[in-house]
Amino acid sequence: TMLMEESLALQEILRRAFLERYGKDELPNRFRAFETICSATQERQDAVLRLLKETKPDLMIVIGGFNSSNTASLLNLCERHVQSFHIETAAGLRSPREIHHKPYMKEPRTSRDWLPRGPITVGLTAGASTPNSVVAEVIFRLLQLRGEDFAASACGQDLRAAGLA
Repeated sequence: TMLMEESLALQEILRRAFLERYGKDELPNRFRAFETICSATQERQDAVLRLLKETKPDLMIVIGGFNSSNTASLLNLCERHVQSFHIETAAGLRSPREIHHKPYMKEPRTSRDWLPRGPITVGLTAGASTPNSVVAEVIFRLLQLRGEDFAASACGQDLRAAGLA
């Protein structure tokens, strides 16, 4: 569940260390690398990078368990590009002023003034084991916090078309 780039960087460090210590002839006997990134995790990482590049959201919400490594990796990717918040469930979105979230590699906390006023684009992603129903609840809560009518929103129509609402 690591970021692929981190996994490849570690692999290269190990390969060089074995090469230096045992030499070129012995390297195949001492070092082998395998692609072990979970496909669901990699698909989410690739999708969030496309979202960040193509949509350029004003902020990102990353949904999933605070102990989830793949969710933390998604947060790490997002934080490199835009203000991002890792929440476990819709309950983390306490109000437009208050959010309970977990910054990358830090303890959970409550932050204030997280949701800007006016029109914004919010990107959403979720860890590999986050249920669709939790994602839908977060979407409902975001719309509620913005005073939007879910049934009339384009988001509501998209979720219904996908069978999630």
